[in-house]
Amino acid sequence: MSNVEIISVRSKSEWKKFLKFPYQHYKDYPNWAPPLIIDQKFILNPKKHPFYDHGEVQLFLAVQHNKIVGRVAAIIDHLHIKIHKEKIGFFGFFETVDDINVSSTLLETAEKWLTEHGMQAMRGPINLSMNESSGLLINAFDDSPRLLMTYNPEYYIHHIESYGLKKEMDLFAYHVDGKEPPPAKLVRVAERIEKKQNVTIRPVNMKVYNEEIERIWDVYNKAWSKNWGFVPWTEAEFKHLAKDMKTAIIPDMALIVEKDGEPIAFSVTLPDMNKALIKTNGRLFPTGLLKLLYYRRKINWSRILVLGVVHEFQGHGIDALLYLKTWKNTVKKGYYNGEMSWILENNTMMNRAATMLGGKLYKTYRIYEKPCK
Repeated sequence: MSNVEIISVRSKSEWKKFLKFPYQHYKDYPNWAPPLIIDQKFILNPKKHPFYDHGEVQLFLAVQHNKIVGRVAAIIDHLHIKIHKEKIGFFGFFETVDDINVSSTLLETAEKWLTEHGMQAMRGPINLSMNESSGLLINAFDDSPRLLMTYNPEYYIHHIESYGLKKEMDLFAYHVDGKEPPPAKLVRVAERIEKKQNVTIRPVNMKVYNEEIERIWDVYNKAWSKNWGFVPWTEAEFKHLAKDMKTAIIPDMALIVEKDGEPIAFSVTLPDMNKALIKTNGRLFPTGLLKLLYYRRKINWSRILVLGVVHEFQGHGIDALLYLKTWKNTVKKGYYNGEMSWILENNTMMNRAATMLGGKLYKTYRIYEKPCK
């Protein structure tokens, strides 16, 4: 390991190298969908991203023969520690060349930093928190990821497991073929539930978007509160996400279920902009914006990004209403392929719902963990 030098990112120039490494690293991987550089700058900026109000991050670069060959972030989320009563830190933004010396040195460095800061275990890859992009892709490397999902070379599995990290949880992604009619069972259940529960389902009202966000923030945190690894969005984080997604939202694909005028469930489905972003190398200028606009017209995939029902109404079929309406509206707009992701492997209800929809489990993302030394 002596030929691998680790740099603790301190300067602006080192920060830029950390930011730009993936765009060089993946140049020969046609299925990698480069995120917009402007978005990555925001995520990695402690002065701007609201995660840093309750979290701290140290970035590291690996250098070999005067060349950047890898990167990793050591992450502590104090909100996670407070809620789950466990001193678990995370590693994220992990990238490495195919050299075990490089990857093990990076992971060892992240683990050491976490240990020095009182953490008892290291979990990941998680890029800031479970509310951001998470998990290591362990199959289907011949397909590009859907919007806001991760991608990595297959050899990362060997590198991470060789370091001693063990599987902690799998995240599932299902493919739903919208060219087929909705399953008859789904239609029956949805129609019965809408009458029986006396609920209404409607699109997000973009004219009062900020007020709508206020209404569904609480629903989101209630709906996911019992999920493994869940940490609630702070108000600042949720509003940032909502602001970021506003231009991509299609009202008929962002739905709210109400009972007696109060929201009890919602879902957000977005066009898979990765199909366009893959052509831009992360830059909107000078030609990226034109490519984005051109290829956006060719998108026929969407991703069900969020779907949640408050606990009092879980198991009552409310999710079926959202699935059926989403199915009809996305297909009507030309998005014939849909991804439901991600779903925790132990979320029996959601996995059963995905199967009922005719969804095929086609991708798995893995979260690893190991005790800190």
